[in-house]
Amino acid sequence: MAGNREFINRRLHSLLGVIPVGIFLIQHLVVNHFATRGPEAFNEAAHFMEMLPFRYVLETVIIFLPLLYHAIYGVYIAFTAKNNVSNYGYVRNWLFMLQRFTGIITFIFVAWHVWETRIAAALGAEVNYDMMASILSSPFMLAFYLIGVISTTFHFANGLWSFAVSWGITVTPRSQVISTYVTLGIFLALTFVGVRAIFAFV
Repeated sequence: MAGNREFINRRLHSLLGVIPVGIFLIQHLVVNHFATRGPEAFNEAAHFMEMLPFRYVLETVIIFLPLLYHAIYGVYIAFTAKNNVSNYGYVRNWLFMLQRFTGIITFIFVAWHVWETRIAAALGAEVNYDMMASILSSPFMLAFYLIGVISTTFHFANGLWSFAVSWGITVTPRSQVISTYVTLGIFLALTFVGVRAIFAFV
């Protein structure tokens, strides 16, 4: 019974990491990338997202609750996983370890980012270009955001590989090799978008 529960929890954790959390990550990076077109373009894109109907219901049900479950259960997985890099130094074992490591970094980064933006907005602050420019004017925060974004994009892209395996999409060695290159491309593309957006605020 306990084994079935863990199987279901891991499947749900994997699914929520892609849908809806992963989709939200891509959407969030795209909106942030509007900063490369200037403050007005970013503010318009951010304002459009803020004006969506039933925004708070959508944020709670589609984003925050799935994200909370994925994060909490992910931390449990990270601290109970048996990493065997020292014994078996294969690429996949290293990626397995990095998935857990970047999961912890992503958890910290996302929690801080939500505090700085969404909680601040709830307390009356305006989430706009000037807010992000002010945050990233600190060299420490700039480094923190760069590490956070890169960890997040890696965690998502590498998680896609695991998702495809665990859900039976890539079952053959060849399909898993192809999936490795595809997810590497996704990681590089999303990292480019995310990092370029960060420097647009600097």
